Amino acid sequence: MTTETKENSHDMVDECVEGACSAVDYVLNACESIGETIVHLFHAVGTLAIFIFRSVTHVFLPPFFPRLILRQIIDIGYYSLPVVGMTALFTGMVLALQSHTGFSRFNAEGAVAGVVALSVTRELAPVLAGLMVAGRVGASMAAEIGTMRVTEQIDALRTLSVNPYKYLIAPRVIAGTLMLPILVLIGDIIGVFGGYIVSIYNLGFSPGNYLTQTWDILERIDVISGLVKAAVFGFIVAIMGCYNGFNSGRGAQGVGAATTYAVVSSSILILIFNYILTQVFFS
Repeated sequence: MTTETKENSHDMVDECVEGACSAVDYVLNACESIGETIVHLFHAVGTLAIFIFRSVTHVFLPPFFPRLILRQIIDIGYYSLPVVGMTALFTGMVLALQSHTGFSRFNAEGAVAGVVALSVTRELAPVLAGLMVAGRVGASMAAEIGTMRVTEQIDALRTLSVNPYKYLIAPRVIAGTLMLPILVLIGDIIGVFGGYIVSIYNLGFSPGNYLTQTWDILERIDVISGLVKAAVFGFIVAIMGCYNGFNSGRGAQGVGAATTYAVVSSSILILIFNYILTQVFFS
């Protein structure tokens, strides 16, 4: 074997070794990235679980702050009523139009009243109200508490021997869990009324027959399931808004990110738990 041939063979071996090393490094880096993601995920879940446990504990333990709870009830319930009412009204109206368009192909126009009533009470009113409140109230909670974190007001509360969970978190959780079912109940009435208006004045239904069909098709479990969903959604909105604000980063950028995370995480959890609760109630 000549000297040139030996050198070429050595070069080929070196290239193979380098290629194998680079492939191993790529696999190790990928495994490291996956591992870091899993660790961060479990850390976030654990932190959220501890936060939820502490928040729920302080909801039931004294002392209580009735004035703060009343303030949050007004902010979450009363000030959210216009947006929830408008959403429910036009949702019921659109649902009546779309249902009539679809059922007219099968000569089943009489089912419009039942579809509007069941859809609004079971699904649309709780989900849409939860999403609207998450966009309005959840973002506000995250921004307010996040600003308090940035300006060290939460540390000042601890210095004054005031528990931040009791003073900031518990009133919002109580108000959110109590007020969203009330908003959804009002939204149920407004949504069904919106379908009634369109059906009577636009589609030519008989008022008496429409109300009779709505009353006959609607059962107690339909309304109760929607109210239970609303309570869960209200708890989710309050918890995620407070959690993201309480753990926000420093500066304006951290507060903005906390606000975004609060709305996005609340919306995703609302859709997930909507499916879970629907499976529980109607499986």
